[in-house]
Amino acid sequence: MTFVLAKGMAPPQSILFPLEKICMGWQQRQRAGAGLHNLGNTCYLNSVLQCLTYTPPLANHLLSRQHSQSCHQQGFCMMCIMEAHVNRVLHSSAGAILPWPVITVLTLTCLSCKAVSDTYEPFLDIALDIQAASTVTGALEDFVKPEQLDGENGYKCSKCEQLATASKRLTIHRSSNVLTVCLKRFDPFSGRKISKVVQYPESLDLATYMSQAPGEPLLYSLYAVLVHEGPGCQAGHYYCFVKASDGHWYKMNDASVERCDIEMVLCQRAYLLFYA
Repeated sequence: MTFVLAKGMAPPQSILFPLEKICMGWQQRQRAGAGLHNLGNTCYLNSVLQCLTYTPPLANHLLSRQHSQSCHQQGFCMMCIMEAHVNRVLHSSAGAILPWPVITVLTLTCLSCKAVSDTYEPFLDIALDIQAASTVTGALEDFVKPEQLDGENGYKCSKCEQLATASKRLTIHRSSNVLTVCLKRFDPFSGRKISKVVQYPESLDLATYMSQAPGEPLLYSLYAVLVHEGPGCQAGHYYCFVKASDGHWYKMNDASVERCDIEMVLCQRAYLLFYA
């Protein structure tokens, strides 16, 4: 297959699955699968596993069992374990089972000679500061807002070789099929929880935050929300909400699986948001 890459971006070292064969919609329709028993402080693991299980392109691939049929990995293989797990969860008749174990671009502009320096950095998720934001879109606007570098924090331009005032801006250069947004709810020094309400949409348009000038809408739909309850990162409980292949939302709280509505999903103090 052919990858179209921007100048400065390295091609992938390996291809796990052909891009043209990825199906973003569910290929099988069914109600939500089993819950996951808490084995002792495993609520975070359970919640993340459930969010991954209901990621349509990943679930489609794992349900087909194509990976294990062609896997030549000797010994431990995480994808083989995930394949077995997803098939157990979605095909189980039990109420609960025991669980098995965006690219962003950094742009610097020298305000002295106007030279532009682009640095490409791979990201598995977008981490958003919520201290000054009350919505995810507001936090995204802060994420791409230019920052001025000057004084001792100035930028040494590779073109004019001067320590100059520069403008630094983060943007998303190439969007992914699945978008994971992390709301920074824990203070990096004290670990205390930032419990403020941050509104997030069911449909998110990423076009405004891309490196390229906004064109056609780049829409993502919410399919999972992970929530933390508690005073800080050292304590508390995790659970999640997922949209199953039957189109309904379910609250996954360890072994408990309860159907809910989108209004309940959108009023949570979310920690992780999953869009596709």
